[in-house]
Amino acid sequence: MTRVNLVYTPRSEEEIAARVKAIEAILIEGGLMSEAGVDRFAAVYENEVGPRLGASVVARAWTDPEFKARLLADASAACHELGIGGLQGEHMIVVENTDTIHNVVVCSLCSCYPWPVLGLPPNWFKSMPYRARIIREPRLCLKEDFRLDIPQETEIRVWDSNSEIRYWVLPQRPAGTEGMGAEELAALVTRDSMIGTGFPRAA
Repeated sequence: MTRVNLVYTPRSEEEIAARVKAIEAILIEGGLMSEAGVDRFAAVYENEVGPRLGASVVARAWTDPEFKARLLADASAACHELGIGGLQGEHMIVVENTDTIHNVVVCSLCSCYPWPVLGLPPNWFKSMPYRARIIREPRLCLKEDFRLDIPQETEIRVWDSNSEIRYWVLPQRPAGTEGMGAEELAALVTRDSMIGTGFPRAA
């Protein structure tokens, strides 16, 4: 049997944009979608589905201790309180970053991902190099691949999502945000901070 090594090569924003335009043209020219339909689909994933929704959940948890407790106890039910849920989000578990614990999420078998709160998974999340390395050497992977330097004294926990359970991270609230409202706080939350491969933006 011949072994084939698959290597994920990141694509530039220009390459990705060109591919998106090509697919859009095929859909419209083939009569599968109208231009307005494509725009609406894009708007839904940009504004209604994805990291913005997860960011709103995180901001709520940062400002409401009771909601935070419910989120950590039953993430799917807590998100449902805010009208967030659906396919790929039926059974979600949220793990909290603290001063002593840093959590990071992977799906080692494929690309199981909490779509209702994080939107579409990034290409690197689905790649074999990430899936293998983050489990084998998480500290080094975070430092070299994501420029995230986790102190040696901080424990790193890797959570492996699957078809039944999808994990995501409640990042630590940035310092100096005590007077900020929910919308301002949500703007600091990044997709990567909810995967564990990044931190929230600084205030």
